Amino acid sequence: MIKKILVSQPKPTSERSPYFDIAERYGVELVFRPFIKVESMSAKEFRTQKVSISDYTAVVFTSRHAIDHFFTLAKELRVNIPEDMKYFCVTETIALYIQKYVQYRKRKVFFGSTGRVDDLLPAMVKHKNERYLVPQSDVHNDNLTLLLDSKKLHHKECVMYKTVSNDFTPEEVANFDYDMLVFFSPSGIESLTKNFPDFKQGDIAIATFGPSTAKAAREAGLRLDLEAPTEKYPSMTGALHHYLLMQEED
Repeated sequence: MIKKILVSQPKPTSERSPYFDIAERYGVELVFRPFIKVESMSAKEFRTQKVSISDYTAVVFTSRHAIDHFFTLAKELRVNIPEDMKYFCVTETIALYIQKYVQYRKRKVFFGSTGRVDDLLPAMVKHKNERYLVPQSDVHNDNLTLLLDSKKLHHKECVMYKTVSNDFTPEEVANFDYDMLVFFSPSGIESLTKNFPDFKQGDIAIATFGPSTAKAAREAGLRLDLEAPTEKYPSMTGALHHYLLMQEED
C-alpha cells in the first residue's frame, strides 16, 4: 500500500496543484525533495565556449532556470541586452517570467502552448532571419539542435548552468522510508545512486516522467512501476492519480 511518496521536485507554490488533490483523495503523504539542483556557471567558465551573447538577436528559453542564468551571466559579462531582443519560450508561464528582468512586450515575446519546442517552430520560422541563442544546462540532449537544424535556422546552443546532485543529509538518509519515488530526469536517478549506493528497491514503487528518465532508471537496475507521459495520461499527476486508484481498487 502506498502511503508516503517522495516527489523529486520543489513543492508547488499554488494551492491548486493536482498533487494536493491526490494527497487528500488517497490519504497519502507527499514529500517534495529535489534530487538535483542547479548551479550557476561563472563568467570565466562561460567564456571558454567562445560565445558572444551580443552576436544574437533572439533567445530560446526552455525553463525559468535558463532565463535566470542568461540575464545573470549577461550582467556579469557586462553585456547590454538590446531593447529589440526577441524571446521565444516553450510556455506562457516561462514567457511571463521574463518580466523579472525586462519589460514584457508581446511584439518581442513568443510562446508555445504545449511545452514542446516543436510548438515554437512556426513562430521561429516566421522570424527566420533572427540569430537564435539557446541557453542550456550541462545535461541536455541534441533534440533541440536537430529541430532547429531541420528548419535551417541560424542558432547556437551554449551551456549557462550546471545540474548537480542535491546531496542528502545523514538524517535524511536514516529516515528514508518512502513507499514510492517519483523522478523527472536522468540526473535524479544518478543522484539516487550517488546518495544511496546500496539502495535496494524491494517493495518501493518507482515512477518516471519521460523516456530518458525511464531509460536511466532501467539502466540503474530499477523496476519501473509507473511511466508517464502516455497518450491517456500526459502528466505525472494524471498518471499518479490513475495508479493510486488502481491500487485502491486492488
